[in-house]
Amino acid sequence: MITFVVLALAAVIAIYFAYYVFQAFNEPYQTTQVYSYTAHDSVTAEGLVVRKALVLPAQTGILELTRAEGEKVGKGQQIALVYRDSQAQASQAHIEELQLSIELLEEAVSQSGDLESAARLDEDIIQSMVALRASYALGDCTQLREQVLGVKSSVLKRGYTYGDGLTSADLSARLRQLREELSVLTRQSARATTRVSAPTPGVFSSLVDGYESRLTPETIYQLTPTSLQELINSPAGEDGGAMGKLITSDTWYFAANLPEAAARRLKEGESVSLRFSGELNRDVEMTVDRIGSTEEGKTLVVFSSNRYLILTTLLRHQTAELIFESWTGLRIPKQALRLVEFSQQIPDSDGSGVTTSKTGVYALVNGRTEFREVSILYEGSDYYVVRPLGAGRKILRAGDAVITHGTGLQDGLLLEG
Repeated sequence: MITFVVLALAAVIAIYFAYYVFQAFNEPYQTTQVYSYTAHDSVTAEGLVVRKALVLPAQTGILELTRAEGEKVGKGQQIALVYRDSQAQASQAHIEELQLSIELLEEAVSQSGDLESAARLDEDIIQSMVALRASYALGDCTQLREQVLGVKSSVLKRGYTYGDGLTSADLSARLRQLREELSVLTRQSARATTRVSAPTPGVFSSLVDGYESRLTPETIYQLTPTSLQELINSPAGEDGGAMGKLITSDTWYFAANLPEAAARRLKEGESVSLRFSGELNRDVEMTVDRIGSTEEGKTLVVFSSNRYLILTTLLRHQTAELIFESWTGLRIPKQALRLVEFSQQIPDSDGSGVTTSKTGVYALVNGRTEFREVSILYEGSDYYVVRPLGAGRKILRAGDAVITHGTGLQDGLLLEG
């Protein structure tokens, strides 16, 4: 019985596939959808990102970085705190909590006489949270402290004004108490906490990967394709003897090995577009800084840019797409393109006509074929990027269905379903 069921099921499946194969071979036409597309004349460039950096030595104790990755730091500004022990670290956390509470109370005291409604205060809280959420989504931490302070301040003000029933005198007394507590705790922890300051202005990065001394903006001009490839193949690894680094120049470089033929198309000083993936994930306009030596069909090229520096602090080994030229239009399969002859009568003649040829596609609209003229911008392996010609309703657009296989096609032909 089981064998019979299995054989019956196999027969049904075979009939099902046979029917669809028969339908595919007997389908009078086939269509595909047109879509917007950009084709590139490009080449892959593998290399290393280079920056001028000052390595910051490691510190003895419990290290707490106070700067975010890619944050700009001025000379003398704090980069990190080093605690003698865990007790000193806990004391510093309490100090920061007191400082924040004092800031909030000072703002609440200065606005305690304001007669804003509870609804207005609720709106302030919502707007502060929206601004904070938007910055988080964009990865922008430049105003993080101010935005967090704004949220907490709005909540505190709402509580003081409508929730706790505190008077202005109560707030002032609480403020004096916190200031006294902060003064005592600051004196006690001063000897147990060391502040690390920036010796020079720069952009902070916590990653020290060992390339900082091996590869600098000065040494990249002595590189050859072979020496660059050796650097790519033998990374030094993270430096455990450093707490971070300061990137001290606005300009960053990308040293890459290119095919010799591609490098010949470049000129020093010209601007080119490189498409980076990964964390940078964008097209960057860079300057061809130097075209170096050639070895075994590879040429070393150094590109430079002063944009997006803070987004490159964690980048080193990169593969980018060097784009020479781009064409944007509509992508169609090669099978869809047709050369169609049209006859046209010449006015005031003896009735003779002229025949013109147009390149285009047949679009399927409400069961009828419509010829839509195009010009070819770029030819790929199995597709064209085209620009639609004409105007009005009978112009090719993204989303149109065009016929790729069919016989006897002509403008206005009704196709039977």
